[in-house]
Amino acid sequence: MPLSKRLFDLIFAVMLSVLIVPVILVLSLVILILDGGPVFYVSERMKTPSQGFRLWKFRTMTPVAQDFGVSGGDKINRVTKTGKWLRRLRLDELPQIWNVLRGDISFVGPRPPLRVYVERFPDLYAEVLKSRPGITGLASLVYHRHEELLISQCKTEAQTNAVYERKCVPTKAKLDLMYQANQSLCFDAALILRTARRLVLRLK
Repeated sequence: MPLSKRLFDLIFAVMLSVLIVPVILVLSLVILILDGGPVFYVSERMKTPSQGFRLWKFRTMTPVAQDFGVSGGDKINRVTKTGKWLRRLRLDELPQIWNVLRGDISFVGPRPPLRVYVERFPDLYAEVLKSRPGITGLASLVYHRHEELLISQCKTEAQTNAVYERKCVPTKAKLDLMYQANQSLCFDAALILRTARRLVLRLK
């Protein structure tokens, strides 16, 4: 990650923490009261083709012993009432400010993939993960809603995984590589503002 991008992340994360930490504390209490524990969902993601890290999110689904792949229609019954509005407003991702401070991810970049997909498409992710993964990014803004629609129609884990691998992975990779080719602090700031605007519109 370029030093300028890392400094931008650190300064922005410290500034946001003043606002975000109290919200995280309140939401943690809400989840604990309404849904019980655990409050957080921690899972492995990849920041390079060979290096994983623990990504923090608010828990939005009922826990199971084994969980695999992305969240498609086959998992819809596990989403809690609290989780539905957390996901809609993307508040479930607030704890990832910790991952930004640690340097695991940036504010802007490709979404950090699961190890299984990196191992399934090693050549593709070798290119995509030349950029540090992020909370938001070009692919998230352009393709996220279409991806949700595609996998929400899947009824089984196998079907969800097949659709994600066949349609979502290559499309998002193209967008991620477009971002990579044009990455700059100005572009990052524009994507952050666009993300904020979209979240404000969802509140209405």
